[in-house]
Amino acid sequence: MKTALTIAGSDCSGGAGIQADIKTMTVHRVYAMSAITALTAQNTTGVTGIMEVAPDFLKEQLDDIFTDIFPDAVKIGMVSSGPLIRVIAEKLKQYQAKNIVIDPVMVSTSGSRLISEEAVGVLKEFLLPLASVLTPNIPEGEILSGMAIKSREDMEKAARAMCDTYHCAVLLKGGHQLNDANDFLCWKDKSRWFFGQRIENPNTHGTGCTLSSAIASNLAKGKDLETAVGEAKNYISSALNERLDLGKGSGPMDHAFAVNGEYAPNNIAKV
Repeated sequence: MKTALTIAGSDCSGGAGIQADIKTMTVHRVYAMSAITALTAQNTTGVTGIMEVAPDFLKEQLDDIFTDIFPDAVKIGMVSSGPLIRVIAEKLKQYQAKNIVIDPVMVSTSGSRLISEEAVGVLKEFLLPLASVLTPNIPEGEILSGMAIKSREDMEKAARAMCDTYHCAVLLKGGHQLNDANDFLCWKDKSRWFFGQRIENPNTHGTGCTLSSAIASNLAKGKDLETAVGEAKNYISSALNERLDLGKGSGPMDHAFAVNGEYAPNNIAKV
């Protein structure tokens, strides 16, 4: 069985963060492991508290994972402080981790700020250059590229700027301001638009976590980047289309809609 590690914060309401990552990886028939960067008190209406782990404890978690069950892919989500980011970068380099998918979580779906200003600089300098692929949304893409993104042309320019700056592939997600489900992928000298049907579903808690975990799962199984992204988009669209409705705010998706094996290693979704 292939393995994947998620390094992220815990969501006690189960729709995002570590919980969403583990559900997604499990449905993709990848053995999921986790290193927790923070505990969050949150639900579908917002985040009310964040309690970070100590850097030494995060280091211990990563050492224990990499020296025992080496992950075939690593997904990194919410890391809210510079010292924790430095620990992750140090350990990824030490163990020569592969297939690193970074979802640069900065603001929650409900609008809560999840990372300090100081940590953004550390993220750019130490962690992003280690990525295989970044999966920013529009607001995150504007921060990381230093550009305003108001159109499809802006998305292409910003994604290419991030590729050139951080020397990795970039999947710039087109929801948010652009109000569509179209994502732009660029890597090396290639690029591709992934066009998606916009699903009228207000329950989008954890969509970014889920997409990046699905991509990591597919990379862990040896799929090429283009296929990994295409199948991950199919998965998240199908999960949203189930229209699970839980909570008083922006609710979670039904990650387990495919629990019977549609995303098992021998089954390939349409890209």
